[in-house]
Amino acid sequence: MKIVGLQIDIAWENKPANFEKVRQLLRDSTLDPGDLVVLPEMFATGFSMNAAVIAEPDRGGTEQVLSQLAKEYGVFLIGGAVIQGQHGQPRNKALVLGPDGALIGSYAKMRPFTPGGESEHYAAGDGPIAFRWGECGVSPFICYDLRFPELFRQAVATHRPELLIVIANWPERRVTHWVRLLQARAIENQAYVVGVNRVGKDPYYTYTGRSMIVDYNGDILADGGEHEGCIQGRLELQQLRKYREGLPFLKDLKPLEGPRHLP
Repeated sequence: MKIVGLQIDIAWENKPANFEKVRQLLRDSTLDPGDLVVLPEMFATGFSMNAAVIAEPDRGGTEQVLSQLAKEYGVFLIGGAVIQGQHGQPRNKALVLGPDGALIGSYAKMRPFTPGGESEHYAAGDGPIAFRWGECGVSPFICYDLRFPELFRQAVATHRPELLIVIANWPERRVTHWVRLLQARAIENQAYVVGVNRVGKDPYYTYTGRSMIVDYNGDILADGGEHEGCIQGRLELQQLRKYREGLPFLKDLKPLEGPRHLP
């Protein structure tokens, strides 16, 4: 099973330019039907708080482009977009499209980046999701979620995914944290972890990529470095399942308990 991450330099709030860049990278990639392709968080606009301008309705322009590309190449495709809420603030989402172009599902970021003002513009998601990619269970997350291991534990306790995906606009100044946290989430959840970040600059931050594929032992299988391009790798699910059987600590996951009060 092959996964491909597209690490791009996102043009600020310029959807047509970013759509074309993704098309070009897909044309230059070696893709097989059924592959899973992953794009960064808010890949069509950059990490903008200009929600009133960039937010789209369900089945809006970004979703339509992802649908067309997924169908054209016969792949599963995940990309970040800002989607209007039915009642209230829009949400920062990861959209999941299947090879037939249909929307499989969407995940809303559960932890908006409060230090950057994101929680003032975007509503938090309600919980993790999982979808099937062939024989593999997959749960997507978004950027700042990576700092909250309990979100990943919730997904694993409920869905037992074998692949955790993090799409991001993770800045250069904290890229060391990005690498180590991806490895930590892989080890503690006995899962492959794929992180897809952007490169370049926006009006506020500089981004140095380091998109990567990490195996369940915390070993880095692919690293996109600091330049635009793609990473790719194959997941060995039988090896992962054998590893989980040999060290079955996920079976001991317990529901989170509330605080205890001393008498």
